[in-house]
Amino acid sequence: MSGADTAWVGDLVHDEDTGRRGIVTDVRGGSMWVLRPEFGTGRWTSRAPERLTVLMPRERMSQES
Repeated sequence: MSGADTAWVGDLVHDEDTGRRGIVTDVRGGSMWVLRPEFGTGRWTSRAPERLTVLMPRERMSQES
C-alpha cells in the first residue's frame, strides 16, 4: 500500500536514478520495483525504493482518470 515514504503499485513516481517518471506496476519479493513509463511502452526496474519519489499516490491516480 502507498505510504508517505515508500512507492507502491499504482503510484506515479520520479525515479531519481534514471531521471524518469513512471508508474509502479509490481513489487517483486519486496526488493525489486517494476515501473512502466507514464506514457508509452517499455519498463524498467529499481532496487532502490528510497530513490523513487511519489508524485501522485495510487488513490489520487484512480480519481484523476
